[in-house]
Amino acid sequence: MNFKNLPFDTDTMLAGLKPWILCESPTFDAAAVDRMMDLAAYELAAVGAEIERIPGRMGFGGSVRARFPHRDFGKPGILISGHLDTVHPIGTLEKNPWRIEDGRCYGPGIQDMKGGNYVSIEAIRQLILAGIETPLPITVLFTPDEEVGTPSTRELIEMEARKNKIVLVPEPAREDGGAVTGRYAIARYNVKTSGRPSHAGWALKDGRSAIAAMARKILEIESMTGDDCTFSVGVVHAGQWVNCVSSFCDAEVLSMAKRQADLDRGIERMLALSGEENDVVIEVTRGVTRPVWEPDAGTMAVYDVARGVAGEIGFDLTHASAGGGSDGNFTGALGIPTLDSIGVRGAGLHTLGEHIQIDSLVERAQLMAGLLTRLK
Repeated sequence: MNFKNLPFDTDTMLAGLKPWILCESPTFDAAAVDRMMDLAAYELAAVGAEIERIPGRMGFGGSVRARFPHRDFGKPGILISGHLDTVHPIGTLEKNPWRIEDGRCYGPGIQDMKGGNYVSIEAIRQLILAGIETPLPITVLFTPDEEVGTPSTRELIEMEARKNKIVLVPEPAREDGGAVTGRYAIARYNVKTSGRPSHAGWALKDGRSAIAAMARKILEIESMTGDDCTFSVGVVHAGQWVNCVSSFCDAEVLSMAKRQADLDRGIERMLALSGEENDVVIEVTRGVTRPVWEPDAGTMAVYDVARGVAGEIGFDLTHASAGGGSDGNFTGALGIPTLDSIGVRGAGLHTLGEHIQIDSLVERAQLMAGLLTRLK
């Protein structure tokens, strides 16, 4: 049977995907992420996979690894790598509920990246039901912490990737529906200002505000953005009493560069901001980093297969390097052929308008099924 003849059904996929979206799974809520892993583990087991639950660490949820029966079980094959954590806190469903409107389906995490993960499982399900054995064995790995840079599972992903020949990452498709064949480098930083407390009413001049110092530092950091490297401050925490001059302020910074050398220079600039100004101490520490992944011959060979499959389905699959990190940064940087962003089409990821294009469910299931049957 040709992969195009597999009986993918949009309504069936929507019904299966809905419980995944109703199970909110923000990264920092380990119990919520583990509930989501339960749903995925059941789905994978029902398809026939051998399931392994991997405990979480560093305060994050656990992971699920699933291996499917194959005549070459245990030999290098295809790794489908995805994450089941989202940026949306519990309660986001009240603001962006599951709903279908004008050919779109809405919900937190549906585009990034529960939709693509679910579609991948559906592709495997239909291949198994049709009795089609893929040329290579398949492993699926779902992890809990991609949205914060994968601090607890990077080694797990990299080691699993090294055991396989090819990595497929069903992150959301690019705006034009295209795939990603390379990703820019990303670094995270923690910035802390430590001031001097005082009563904000009768002894204001005796204090040194950590918040005011951080405000000035934020403007300085974001002014460092250029064509080679960008800097943005996304999180700030400070203060407890309005009548107290703040003694501490914490911020998180993200920088991105197309080339590793540019990111390395950006890291030097950020770390150089540490010091003391007006009796306020500034401390900059480096957080997790995603390396540059540049497309190589192996990745482009996988893309060529994917483009051929897409052509049979009826659309042209473009490709490009992209900003916004994924776990494809790690596998691609290792030199393992990696094809990223082959998940569902949609828009609004990380916002209260996150949605997918419903007609992309069958399209992307066919794309995944075609890849799994053609890659050798």
